[in-house]
Amino acid sequence: MNFLAEIIDKKRVRLGSARAETSIAAMRTRAIDARLQARPHHLLNALIGGRGINIIAEIKRASPSRGEISAAADPVALAVAYERGGAIAVSVLTEEDYFHGSLEDLRAVRGAVALPVLRKDFIFDEFQVYEAAAAGADALLLIVAALDDAGLHQLRSVAEDELGMDVLIEVHTEAEMQRASNCGATLIGVNNRDLHTFEVSLATSARLIQKAPPDVICISESGLHTADDLRGLNELGYQGFLIGEMLMRSPDPEKRLRELRETF
Repeated sequence: MNFLAEIIDKKRVRLGSARAETSIAAMRTRAIDARLQARPHHLLNALIGGRGINIIAEIKRASPSRGEISAAADPVALAVAYERGGAIAVSVLTEEDYFHGSLEDLRAVRGAVALPVLRKDFIFDEFQVYEAAAAGADALLLIVAALDDAGLHQLRSVAEDELGMDVLIEVHTEAEMQRASNCGATLIGVNNRDLHTFEVSLATSARLIQKAPPDVICISESGLHTADDLRGLNELGYQGFLIGEMLMRSPDPEKRLRELRETF
């Protein structure tokens, strides 16, 4: 099964419905209006100015590889706990069919915390970029494997240059790292989870950091469980970590975040 192709096919159907309800011109206007009230490059500045370890804490109800994680999760309560625990940003899964998220989750989080908010989804169309901004996102995820070079460059430009957002460009291989660099990436996320097998290995982060451009901020994603994991990757050059499942399964995510950060 090609998971990426399958989820994008479903996303195209949902996108078609959204575009039938709202024109791209109207969504762009909403996005620009929202960005007038937002801090430009909020996530990038948080990463640069962070003290200790930079953790982007994620709200994720489910995943195709792990199944249900926390179906009844309250995004507002989690976001507040993450902020109190010292996260430098909150990532919100907004994909509906496989991760059981929504833009409503993102809007709720945006209204609850002052931290930068990252929309994590399968984005391949300009409409989705404007949609993210209109919902209150400060940043969004672009997956290199889901886009051709022209699309990657265009979407990054719309988000960063037109709207003053940040783009976390996700890679899984050396070739994708090169494509991310070529498109002008500022933030590169290395996903330790193989998109095809769903296997997770921190060796992916250890390998790909060696191919990263010297002027980008690298963030390790997936499979991060212990302070030793973070410390080791930080020593290799990672300046941020995106952590979801470990925190979602914790009975006290605020305390867990504090424990992780106190080791640095």
